[in-house]
Amino acid sequence: MKPHLIVLDLDGTLLTDDKIITKKTAQTLHKAKSEGHHVMIATGRPYRATELYYRQLNLITPVVNFNGAFVHHPDNRSWKTIHETLSLSVVKEVVEAMKEFPWNNMVAEVMDDVYLHYHDEKVLDNFKMGTPKVTTGEIQNYLKEDPTSLLIQADESNVDTIVEHLNHIHAEVVGHRIWDSPFGHVIEVFRSGLSKAAGLSHVAKWMDIPKERIIAFGDENNDLEMIEFAGVGVAMSNGIDELKSIADEVTTNSNNEDGIAQVLQERLQLK
Repeated sequence: MKPHLIVLDLDGTLLTDDKIITKKTAQTLHKAKSEGHHVMIATGRPYRATELYYRQLNLITPVVNFNGAFVHHPDNRSWKTIHETLSLSVVKEVVEAMKEFPWNNMVAEVMDDVYLHYHDEKVLDNFKMGTPKVTTGEIQNYLKEDPTSLLIQADESNVDTIVEHLNHIHAEVVGHRIWDSPFGHVIEVFRSGLSKAAGLSHVAKWMDIPKERIIAFGDENNDLEMIEFAGVGVAMSNGIDELKSIADEVTTNSNNEDGIAQVLQERLQLK
């Protein structure tokens, strides 16, 4: 069997709800690698919150972080890194415009530096992995360089209003996606055109793996483009309905029950 590229989202996909990789799933991935297949991670997380799992699986592939804004190879400095940031001026315009809308908090990340508009331990808990430098205060005053991402936390009832503004005023320069986090509803603002699929496409081209030999796993709306792009797009059984509707396959088992292992054992005929 020709080498396949296995692409793994982390939260809700590779990781259980307890944020671990099960023994069976890890063994299956190691078996796939031993038979010549490649394994990589594509996640919304920064690398500092990805490295633990990258090392646990002994990966030697590039990584897609920040949902495609940062694509890099942790152990190959000659590999051409992609880092697509938001324009600082646009971010400040968005932050200024948010004065007209109801929202709860904002978080900007410049690689491993985290800027938190209002101090909130529940929000901060989600950014502590990898011990980033955290700055608290009005983002427009403290942010001095182009950020990798901007997150706007708002009540569900106010999300549509904020998104409508982003679509109307900033549609040409920023994209956005909405997701639920442990600290509430979040609007992720990113540079227009970015996605996990865009990052994956770059990696696959470098590895000379055609789309038909890419198997990608995901569970949320930030995986939509990637699942569509892959030759075999697999939605987790615990994933959102929208993703399941466009996937080539839906796992029988969830992220807590080795859903990835089951699919790979069948698809790649792993003993």
